[in-house]
Amino acid sequence: MTIRIAVVGSGPAGFYTAGHLLKESGDGWQSVGVDMFERLPTPWGLVRSGVAPDHPKIKSVTRIYEKTAAHPRFRFFGNVELGRDVSRDELAERYHAIVYATGSPADRPLGIPGEQLPGSHPATDFVGWYNGHPDFPDHDFDLTATRAVVIGNGNVALDVARMLTLTHDELAVTDIADHALHALDASDVREIVVVGRRGPAQAAFTNPELLELGELADADVIVDPEELERALTVPDPNADPTSKRNVSVLRDYAQRTPAGKNKRVVLRFLLSPVELIGGQDGVHRVVLARNALRAGEDGRLRAEPTGETETIEAGLVMRAIGYRGKPLPGVPFDERSATIPNEAGRVVGPDGLLPGEYAVGWIKRGPSGVIGTNKKDAQQTVDALLADLAAATHLQPSDPDPEGIERLLRERVPALVTYEGWREIDRHEQSLGEPHGRPRVKLTRIEELLRVAAGETPTAEPLDTLGLR
Repeated sequence: MTIRIAVVGSGPAGFYTAGHLLKESGDGWQSVGVDMFERLPTPWGLVRSGVAPDHPKIKSVTRIYEKTAAHPRFRFFGNVELGRDVSRDELAERYHAIVYATGSPADRPLGIPGEQLPGSHPATDFVGWYNGHPDFPDHDFDLTATRAVVIGNGNVALDVARMLTLTHDELAVTDIADHALHALDASDVREIVVVGRRGPAQAAFTNPELLELGELADADVIVDPEELERALTVPDPNADPTSKRNVSVLRDYAQRTPAGKNKRVVLRFLLSPVELIGGQDGVHRVVLARNALRAGEDGRLRAEPTGETETIEAGLVMRAIGYRGKPLPGVPFDERSATIPNEAGRVVGPDGLLPGEYAVGWIKRGPSGVIGTNKKDAQQTVDALLADLAAATHLQPSDPDPEGIERLLRERVPALVTYEGWREIDRHEQSLGEPHGRPRVKLTRIEELLRVAAGETPTAEPLDTLGLR
C-alpha cells in the first residue's frame, strides 16, 4: 500500500523532510506519498521571505526543493492553514503520519519599558517587509531618524544593519520588495548601532556575514579598539573556530581608519537594553546597562549587569534577539521553549508519545543553525518516522484516499494553490524582473498572488523599482 504523509509547512525543514521520505521504501508498503500544506500561496518559507535580497546564492537551494516538488508522489496545497481550513483531526483521518514543519515565525520581545513605542520594531517585521512577505506590505517603518539601534548579535541583526546601508544600485538588482526599495532610497538613517549583551567572542555572527560588513560600498564599520579589548579581557574557554575568527575580524575593523563614507555601522558589546524612552511621536533614546562577563558553575560565560548605564539617542530600534514558534491548533506546545515537545522528532503529549505525529526544523529544536542544518535534522525525524511505520505505530487513517483530501480542500478553499499555481506565480514574478536585470519582482499581496496562481492577470503590477513607470 501507499503510505501517506502530511507535511505542514513548506520551508527548508519541510522540503528536506519530503525529499528524504520520497526516497524511502520498506517492508509492508510500496511507496510513500507526501502532501505539503502551506498557509501562503508560495513555498520556501524563510528562503523566500527571510534570506536578505542581496544574498541570492543562498536562495539557490530552492533548486533542490524543486526536484522534490517534481516527484510524482508529491503534492503542494498552498493557501491552506491548519486550524482554519483543515484540522489536525481531519489530517489524522487521512494520513499515516503528520510532520509539523512550521518554523519559528514570531519574534522574541525584550520585555522592557517603552518597547511598544512607535519606532520600536521586531526585526522579523522588518525582514518580512523588505522581502515582500504578504503579512507585511503595509507595515510602516519611519526611516526619518538619523540613528538606528539594532539589538542582537546574530546574523539577522547584521542583515538589518546592512539593509539600512545598501545603496540603490546595490538593491535595485535584487528581489527586494518594491515598497521597501523606495522607502530605503528615501531613508535618513546614517548610523546603525548594533548592540549585543555579551562579548565579541560570544556573538552569534557567522564569519561570512561579519566579513561582508567590511565590504559595504557606502558605510564604514566602526569598532572602538579600547572597548573591544575590554570586552575580551575574560577568555572564553568555549570559544570555537568561528568565534575566534570573528574576534580577529573585529580587531581588524578596530584598526581601520574610517573612509568617511555616508553611513556608519557601529558594533558594540556587553550592553543590554533596559528601557526605551520616547513619546507618542516615537522612540527618542535607548537606555543600556553595561555588562561584564563572569563564569558560571558550568564554565560558560554569562553577561551580568555592572550597575552602570549609558543612553544612546535613536529614533529607530530593531530587536533581533531570536525567533519563537507559534502553537498549532490541537498540537502540543511548550510555551517556554516555543517548540513542539518531542523526542528525536516524535511529538510528545501530556500522556507520552503521540503515534504518527512528528516535528522538524525550528518548531522542533528552536531557531538555531543555518538552512543546511535542517537537512540533518529532517533525516533524524524521518528515521524515527520510518522506524515507527515498520513497527506499525502510526496513525490509522479511516479515509486515506488521496482524492478525498483534495476534494475537501477545494470545497473549503476555492483559491487552493497547487504547485502548478506556484509555478505561474514564479514565472510571472521572473517576467516582471527580467527587463530590469532582477531575478524577480515579488507580488506582495495575497489577492494578487491568488489571481496569478489561477492564471488570471493581476489588477495592478508592482511599480517598476527603477522609476521607468
